[in-house]
Amino acid sequence: MKTIAVCLFIACLSCPLTGIAREKYEEDTIQTSDGDLKITFIGHATLMFTFQGKIIHVDPVSREADYAQMPKADLILVTHEHGDHLDPAAIRSIRTDKTIVVLPQLCAEKIQSGIVIKNGDEKDLCGLHIQAVPAYNIVHKRDNGQPYHPKGNGNGYVIQFGDKKVYVAGDTETIPEMKKLEEIDVAFLPMNLPYTMSPEMVTEAAQAFKPKILYPYHYGDTDTDKLLKRMKGVDEIEVRIRNMK
Repeated sequence: MKTIAVCLFIACLSCPLTGIAREKYEEDTIQTSDGDLKITFIGHATLMFTFQGKIIHVDPVSREADYAQMPKADLILVTHEHGDHLDPAAIRSIRTDKTIVVLPQLCAEKIQSGIVIKNGDEKDLCGLHIQAVPAYNIVHKRDNGQPYHPKGNGNGYVIQFGDKKVYVAGDTETIPEMKKLEEIDVAFLPMNLPYTMSPEMVTEAAQAFKPKILYPYHYGDTDTDKLLKRMKGVDEIEVRIRNMK
């Protein structure tokens, strides 16, 4: 009996697994008026939302996960054209003939049959209301003076899940359009110099539009403790740190 048990255990270890069972990702659950929203933190700028039986992937890239083993997408949101956000191979792995892909114009050059939306556009897709928010640099620029993320190239997204609004900012700094956002329940803000924001910038942005829950993401080697110290005492905003380097 012991021999059989050991053989079965080895067989289970060696057989391929489906879904996201092969890797352990952190997950949070947010209650909404239309059921639970599950957030899966894949890594860096890559997220997955599960809501009402639908799978929404954000910036799926192969370096963060084996997308051949990930759940197929009902909706894919791509923020911009950089390789740590746009990966055609990962998209092919999770795309079906029913998957809706939402992306900026520059990304449409690499991904066929997507829905292009510009800064300020709003769409109802997969039963979700989606608003495209500008994402760009004001301060940080390349040696030639070009911003790392020029205005108009990329999108952030505000996604309505029941009565909850989730803002995924994409690669951006603290911009006027961000500060004007209202009634955001969950915000993902990038924190990685020189490409996005410093902890000081994230603090400024969060205090401006006041999300109920703030997740720094795309933070690389940035010390998240600096953000926690700056946000200490801001009781109306809960800062949650997840593994999103």
